[in-house]
Amino acid sequence: MIKAITGTKDILPEEIPAWKIVEGTVEKIFKNFNYKEIRTPVFEETFLFARGIGEETDIVSKEMYSFVDRSGNSLTLKPEMTASVVRAFIEHSLGKQQPLNKLYYISPMFRQERPQAGRSRQFHQFGAEAIGSDSVYLDVEMIQMAYEILKSLGLKDLTVKINSLGIPESREKYKVKVREFLSDKKDKISEESRKRFDKNILRIFDSKDENDKRIMKNAPLILDHLDNESKESFEVVKKTLKMSDILFEVDPYLVRGLDYYTKTTFEIISGKVGSQNALCGGGRYDFLVEQFGGLHTPAVGFAAGIERILLACENEKSLKLPEEKIDLFIAKLDDSLSQKVFELALFFRRKNLSVEYDYLERSVKAQMREANRLKARFVLFIGGDEYKEGVANLKNMETGEQKTFPLDKFELVSDLLI
Repeated sequence: MIKAITGTKDILPEEIPAWKIVEGTVEKIFKNFNYKEIRTPVFEETFLFARGIGEETDIVSKEMYSFVDRSGNSLTLKPEMTASVVRAFIEHSLGKQQPLNKLYYISPMFRQERPQAGRSRQFHQFGAEAIGSDSVYLDVEMIQMAYEILKSLGLKDLTVKINSLGIPESREKYKVKVREFLSDKKDKISEESRKRFDKNILRIFDSKDENDKRIMKNAPLILDHLDNESKESFEVVKKTLKMSDILFEVDPYLVRGLDYYTKTTFEIISGKVGSQNALCGGGRYDFLVEQFGGLHTPAVGFAAGIERILLACENEKSLKLPEEKIDLFIAKLDDSLSQKVFELALFFRRKNLSVEYDYLERSVKAQMREANRLKARFVLFIGGDEYKEGVANLKNMETGEQKTFPLDKFELVSDLLI
């Protein structure tokens, strides 16, 4: 038997309604904030992600699905969306069309990491990017949108965490402080953290090793080494979140896993999805557009994992799924009327009604069982003596009431069903 690739998952028909609710909620709230949808290719040049995300990040060094195509180009299935959106922003000169571009997406992503709760090797994210302004209020807007979406999905066990990584100059000075702190402890940290010591030292704060965590508890905090500009910006973020009635925690260890962040970073975590508890995260990235060859253009964004959010919704039982029903089931009483039933189904479907009938030549009793399974609102009986007399019976499945209609007046039936 051929099965789905490890780390990938079929989304079956019974699961789709929950996905539709999430996607509909996302689209509605982004529309409320005047964000426009963007869709980018599933694969890009490998260099785009290596340069944008960072050569030494786990995503680039361990997790990307990269391959060489028949033309000898190194391509990668996109592991995240920000780099692709920025590439599209530059390539299509969106900044020249309008000074601020507010964009959102819903898209599959690909990372060859260990499958875990709420995260597969092919997973799905939604997110937003605001490109063209350094306004700190856009930082808060990102947190607001993410929070509004999660609350609209009925989630309650949420914690908003915020931090500031400062501007690159102050962050580089801070890295020196961390390196000095760890210089006599390097042999005590994990092998993974020893690699990060030289290449991406702030990522040691992300370590899952318990001993690393104990050591880093005493490390210098980035909030104590911020430049004045970043301090002022962070104070506005906190003040505006309070005004928005969004409870938050300042987490000085929140560094995020990507190299391009500056100033504000944030995560929203759930207490209902286990150890991998971040539902979404993001922050400001004021130098990424310039890094990709564009003009200096400040930007901010976030991304959220749909599978992990659905897991939280399932654990909190927060989604009220609509009952799946069809409008009409056509029950065929005579085998000779297959063509007529087919024509009738098409007639009602073109009236924008959901219609089904029996394709398996089953008994009337079996057809009624199928109508009940499909939760049909009405059943139209075609055949028997009534058909010979030029009429058909329509049964209301909720009340049991039946009405008779002439065979040449099915507009009356569709009017009743609509």
